[in-house]
Amino acid sequence: MLLKGSWMLMTANKRRFKAEIDGHIYTIIGTASDRHMQTVTRMMNEQIKQLKKLAPDMNDQEIATLIAFNAISDQVDKQAELLKMQTDDAHE
Repeated sequence: MLLKGSWMLMTANKRRFKAEIDGHIYTIIGTASDRHMQTVTRMMNEQIKQLKKLAPDMNDQEIATLIAFNAISDQVDKQAELLKMQTDDAHE
């Protein structure tokens, strides 16, 4: 579940984590460890900073959309890799 955002995820064993992303405080509720959340927060802030430097004309929504697109693209790649490994294992 993400508070201060436009979507919510329900999870079991919920934990609250406060993340400062691009100067905004978000309370994120999920099952991941604090270390995981800190890593994600740090990486997001690094990506935002890099995009603002490379494309200073991009607004916050464009930056967020690009980061989300890249994250989903990475997820699709990982799922394809996993499927390939599972298929290869099934044929051995």
